[in-house]
Amino acid sequence: MKRGIMKALRVVLSLIVLAAGAVSAWAVESEGAKKSAGNSGPARLTVLFDAFGRNPSLKKDWGYAALVEIGGRRILFDTGNDPAVFEHNVKTLGVDLHTLDFVVMSHRHGDHTTGLSYLLSVNPKVRIYAPKEGFGVFGSSAPSAFYRKEPGLPAGMRYFDGAPPEVMKFGKAWPGANIELVEETREIAPGVHVIALVSDKPGTLEMKELSLAIETSEGIVLVVGCSHPGIDRIVAAAARIDRRIHLIAGGLHLLTTPDGEMMRQLKALHETYGVAWIAPGHCTGEPAFAALARLFGDRSIYAGLGTAIGLGSNPRADLIPSTRYAMGSEDLQGYRTVLRQSLIRFGRPATGRP
Repeated sequence: MKRGIMKALRVVLSLIVLAAGAVSAWAVESEGAKKSAGNSGPARLTVLFDAFGRNPSLKKDWGYAALVEIGGRRILFDTGNDPAVFEHNVKTLGVDLHTLDFVVMSHRHGDHTTGLSYLLSVNPKVRIYAPKEGFGVFGSSAPSAFYRKEPGLPAGMRYFDGAPPEVMKFGKAWPGANIELVEETREIAPGVHVIALVSDKPGTLEMKELSLAIETSEGIVLVVGCSHPGIDRIVAAAARIDRRIHLIAGGLHLLTTPDGEMMRQLKALHETYGVAWIAPGHCTGEPAFAALARLFGDRSIYAGLGTAIGLGSNPRADLIPSTRYAMGSEDLQGYRTVLRQSLIRFGRPATGRP
């Protein structure tokens, strides 16, 4: 009798172990499937911050931020003008900032960087690529040989008592942030490049700016912040990686550009470089929005706040086939209102150059 009971117990225990193993295997497989599904999701760019858009639950403000999801990577490009607005839009759109692969900051202007304070509050160790500038907000360094020395002075009148460090490091606006400074165009991940250029335009002379260029089977997906160095120069640099420019998204900085120069740059995109698709936003400007719609036709994609743009062979059909792609009068009115408010906030006349 006792032997029978023991045998029965052994059988029951074996069944429990087998069941536990099966459950464990199922759980691992399920979790793996979730991760696989997440990595193989649709390639898309979602606009998180801008001054125009059709989603009433999002807050508009002057500035730019976008989330790029492609090839299993999640890349945040810029962080907008206001941490509270950035936080609101991120949460409303259900964007998880904890799982970013890295961040690219295009340039030092506040309408692209101010949301960093919120980002760092939720993901303080995320790697951030930013342009290297002397004495810049992202931090910098320089050999102490940059200044002239006068050995005849007493030690108390000399910098560092006459014995400066070989390399002098200068502070950044976000202490503790994991910022990697980029001086030249380079590949930061397989197929992912940052294009580093310097503006030669009045008002932003010598400003360094990064643009994001991602290799795809269709060509380059190019994400730009403000295009201060000139969108034509940025595209020329991207074309050296792959002459096929599949899509450009972001700000083209043509807000106050005279028609002649504006059309020269836009025709260069369309005719010289054969850009396939364009999704203009932020500082592109209303005349350029209209001109791009004429030049590119249905390949000019509406890219207002909250819009998700597909990054496949046909961006219009990848994610949002029923969306209107032109900018309507309501969008233009909202764009003008936010631009006017931003100019006043920054103490500039309403006709000034942002």
